[in-house]
Amino acid sequence: MTEPEFRTFVKSVLSDLFDQIDEFDTDDLDPTLSDGVLKVEFESGGTYVLSQQVPTREIWLSANLTAWHFKYADGEWNERDSGEPIRPMLSKLFSDKLGMPVQF
Repeated sequence: MTEPEFRTFVKSVLSDLFDQIDEFDTDDLDPTLSDGVLKVEFESGGTYVLSQQVPTREIWLSANLTAWHFKYADGEWNERDSGEPIRPMLSKLFSDKLGMPVQF
């Protein structure tokens, strides 16, 4: 995947996630999307950050003092060490943080 293709693809992925987060039925979070970075700040404290990493063609997630690195393969973004898909991981992280069921 070329750099422009990667940037366009990730922009679409992050935009889709931003739209979903923006629709959550809670006032506890403030999502922003800018230049390949999706940042979600929580009123109760804490920040989750998803960012494109162009040199490695990955999406990095920082949440709860932990970092994950996702590579795209076979139609899915999977964590490069554990193989876990990004959407179920985000669902669990957001559900735990917000205290309500969240599905991406």
